[in-house]
Amino acid sequence: MNNIPKYFGSMVFDDSAMKERLPEQIYASLRRTIDEGKRLDKNVLDAVADAMKDWAIERGATHYTHWFQPMTGITAEKHDSFISPTASGKVIFEFSGKELVKGESDASSFPNGGLRATFEARGYTAWDPTSYAFVKSNTLYIPTAFCSFGGEALDKKTPLLRSMEAINKQTMRILKLFGSDATCVRTCVGAEQEYFLVDKEMYDKRKDLVYAGRTLFGCLPPKGQEMDDHYFGAIKPKVAEFMADLNQELWKLGVLSKTEHNEVAPAQHELAPIFTTTNIATDHNQLTMEMMQQIAKKHGLVCLLHEKPFEGVNGSGKHNNWSISTNTGANLMSAGDTPHENAQFLLFLCAVIQAVDDYQDLLRLSVATAGNDHRLGANEAPPAVISVFLGDELTEILNSIEKDYDYEAAEQTQLKLGVHVLPRFPKDNTDRNRTSPLAFTGNKFEFRMLGSQNSISCPNIMLNTAVAESLRQYADILEKAEDFHAAINKLIKSVIKKHKRIIFNGNGYDDEWIKIATEERGLLNLRTTPEALPYLYAEKNLKLFKTHNVFTETEVRSRYEILMENYCKTINIEALTMIDMVRKEILPAVCAYQGEIAQTAAAKKAISPAMDCSYEEKLICRLAGFCNDMAEKTDLLEKETKRLKAIGDISQLGNAYKDILIPMMEELRAVADEAESCTAEHLWPFPNYGELLYGVR
Repeated sequence: MNNIPKYFGSMVFDDSAMKERLPEQIYASLRRTIDEGKRLDKNVLDAVADAMKDWAIERGATHYTHWFQPMTGITAEKHDSFISPTASGKVIFEFSGKELVKGESDASSFPNGGLRATFEARGYTAWDPTSYAFVKSNTLYIPTAFCSFGGEALDKKTPLLRSMEAINKQTMRILKLFGSDATCVRTCVGAEQEYFLVDKEMYDKRKDLVYAGRTLFGCLPPKGQEMDDHYFGAIKPKVAEFMADLNQELWKLGVLSKTEHNEVAPAQHELAPIFTTTNIATDHNQLTMEMMQQIAKKHGLVCLLHEKPFEGVNGSGKHNNWSISTNTGANLMSAGDTPHENAQFLLFLCAVIQAVDDYQDLLRLSVATAGNDHRLGANEAPPAVISVFLGDELTEILNSIEKDYDYEAAEQTQLKLGVHVLPRFPKDNTDRNRTSPLAFTGNKFEFRMLGSQNSISCPNIMLNTAVAESLRQYADILEKAEDFHAAINKLIKSVIKKHKRIIFNGNGYDDEWIKIATEERGLLNLRTTPEALPYLYAEKNLKLFKTHNVFTETEVRSRYEILMENYCKTINIEALTMIDMVRKEILPAVCAYQGEIAQTAAAKKAISPAMDCSYEEKLICRLAGFCNDMAEKTDLLEKETKRLKAIGDISQLGNAYKDILIPMMEELRAVADEAESCTAEHLWPFPNYGELLYGVR
């Protein structure tokens, strides 16, 4: 760790490693593939594979794996050794271009939404040369896409790469009109990751954390997050040690881990990386979540990535900071000298505004999961209603364009800190709005609705594709224009007028805004996953995906099946876990406490029949009421869980779980939590919220 610049990326077969180890012509050919998508011939592939193998072996690798991202939400890998037999009965290490480019896996055993039958098992992994290979745990990891025998995408990377190509194609049409010398563009992302750390011994004692990833029961401790003393507070030694080890492992893998701090809730923390190309950022975020969980265990901790692990305490999200950059280094989300004078910036800004308005349903469903439903709209995360925050100055600029009046730029103000020894520096023209689903923050858009445990692929697929569609429409108009600048002004004005309803700079937590958004502006309020997911195959969205070759209709419908099935399975697991915990742990504990209280009352009466036992009598009656209520609600929940599982249609099942099962689970929890508040702590069968949230020193 003493020489981090040299240490950084030491386990990554990155550009410098390729340049050092590959012949000049081979390296140039590979760079053309990475930068321009050119196909590699067999000789180049074999040379790259051989160099990659030698580099990996020097770092202790004995195996390789095609590392891919199926629709499970986590990564997948199958390891093969480099060994090949020789005629003498010995082995040598070999790795061919064919093995580098393509692997085979069992496609029917991963979620496929009906794309593959059990007997149609063949699936292929295909090397993604734009995301660097790396060595981890004595294995060479090769980032890949995953598709079926028939070519359908079975993963999250394939459509992401397609969406990146779509926005590249349409953006280049626009940049050509502006006379840019760029030859390609890439969307870039920085994904801030929130998480909780809890003591592993306590975690192991809670079935809900083990099976569901969140607590299904639990009373709030006397102190929660109301004092705001955890946010940006001093990091506890054990957590600091975890963070140091995490940084070390991530830096070796080339992950640009930059910022770490305590978050709002007790035991909650955040890691933020530096921006990088979207598909690499996606790989890095998957690696980050995996490494967080692995390294936490080494420190006697467990990393919780569920969106809402503790009821009544802020949950965890993921902030997806998104921008578009050219290969010449220009950020197309950055204004020039002044935003008002920068037509190119305003055009791309309008493209995002239109995309969010036209495809607010896709953005909402891209973050829809059973876990994230607990966060959105809960005064700790953006509401389920999509809107765009621009800040006062940009909004006023757009108003002036729409209404044809001159905009007088406000003087650049200085942020006065009140202490003479501290510097004065220019105040940003846009504030940060943590209540906004999608906020412009100076040179990027921050999509704040993502759930903490989800892949960032889907939200970026939707952002890329929706913006590509806006740019396609603009390019069709501008390429035919006789007066380019006049056409731009007219286009920007029309976009602002048509799509300004999506712009909102106020408090997204305000109930009045939700009313205005839905009743006056006509925006969607898709509060739950079953409400949001059917929009995936709306006619306009199917047309969008087809136009830009991101999804086929078959792939779209399969994803709907997978996502809705995952929602249903999640709720079912939680219901079964609640039933198990109540019957085997909570009810026995409450009954045992009743027995202790009864013994206390009997002992008091034995001393003196006149002794007052009204406290014991009232408490026993109250606890008995809780037990009867819990037993009844548990029986009903079990009965309803079995009945609903017989529903064959996945859409009906999802809605039944939402409308019937979840309310029943909430009612059962309410009774159990009240029983916890009245039961002696030494009898409660698992660690409580206070122990979990404050147990790490």
